[in-house]
Amino acid sequence: MTTPQTTPGDIREPRLARDGVNRIEWAAREMPVIGLIRERFRREQPLRGVRIGACLHVTTETANLMLALKDGGADVALCASNPLSTQDDVAAALVHEYGIATWAIKGEDNDTYWKHINAVLDTRPQLTMDDGCDLVALLHKERRDLLPVIKGGTEETTTGVIRLRGMMKDGALTYPIVAVNEADTKHMFDNRYGTGQSTLDGITRATNVLWAAKTVVVAGYGWCGRGFASRARGLGAQVIVTEVEPVRALEAVMDGFRVLPMASAATQGDIFVTLTGDVNVIDRQHLEAMKDGAIIANSGHFNDEINIKALEAMAEGKREIRPFVEEYKLGDGRKIHLLGEGRLINLAAAEGHPASVMDMSFANQALSVEYLVMNEGKIAVGVYDVPKEIDREIAALKLSSMGVAIDVLTPEQEAYLSSWESGT
Repeated sequence: MTTPQTTPGDIREPRLARDGVNRIEWAAREMPVIGLIRERFRREQPLRGVRIGACLHVTTETANLMLALKDGGADVALCASNPLSTQDDVAAALVHEYGIATWAIKGEDNDTYWKHINAVLDTRPQLTMDDGCDLVALLHKERRDLLPVIKGGTEETTTGVIRLRGMMKDGALTYPIVAVNEADTKHMFDNRYGTGQSTLDGITRATNVLWAAKTVVVAGYGWCGRGFASRARGLGAQVIVTEVEPVRALEAVMDGFRVLPMASAATQGDIFVTLTGDVNVIDRQHLEAMKDGAIIANSGHFNDEINIKALEAMAEGKREIRPFVEEYKLGDGRKIHLLGEGRLINLAAAEGHPASVMDMSFANQALSVEYLVMNEGKIAVGVYDVPKEIDREIAALKLSSMGVAIDVLTPEQEAYLSSWESGT
């Protein structure tokens, strides 16, 4: 039985709170690094009295990050960074069991989504923590009265970093932000292993499709595309990669994948997955060329990668044939299946990344927030990579938690690496 709601927030169902606690605790088993940080934060209180406004996917892993920040002394407010990514039991647990203000409901409409972001901003945060830059963009566009109290921020994902750099280029950004996505312990692991597994998981849960012998078109060969392509091939799929960047396209070829323009791949694919962070990667001309029964999904941050408006215009009708599967019937009789409304399929139809990879991503978030607090007033406006010493510390902690030991340079080896006199 949950207690009456005294913590601010907007959630679907308070009675889900106990289930949320169980799942949050289960995720914590796979998050030893954030656990160690939480223990230190509890002792040292580096975030005492700091107000943090977070716009993230409201999942079990995010809950463990929020608990670490709270134990470090922060006053935390959280909302969802995507209308379909919230786990309602987790949101209920955060409000009713842990006393963390949370505004998030899975499937919320756009008006509610933006209302929730504004609710977080109403807490007058001193630090922002964003995933996709919606909170930061709204803050700079419509809530500029709050900017004087902002000390800094962090950004979780590729799409958000792209937007922030655009803001910096235009002279719009007003405070320093650490791009957590650029840490090696984030993008090399979260983007590759996390997205690879969770995207495949989301599509499988939504469709129950057999991957073996399917032709899978992977749009984009960044870290996310690499991870998903390798996992799809591992299950027996024939993988085609589409790219616009020559070096990445060459890498895909050298990794053993076919590389084609989307216009050519569109006629061959059974399953299409976009992972680019760009707009209309699957456009009307591609939809017009697809096979009857084609499945299309997105694992980029926003639902802009598939031209859904064009698909709607082409369709004579649509129906939800399975949860998270909309069947569009076209004028020529073909049917195309859109998954998860074109939103992040790994969170819309599944549970997102495994906790063990989010352990590193959220360790970067926690330590970057501490870094910003410790260096308040010393960092100019800009978008910054996670300091290398933080990246290395997280990698070392993760290795230690896995029982993996590595070598240490001897004084002789360190001297050799910094010298120029030795040679043939």
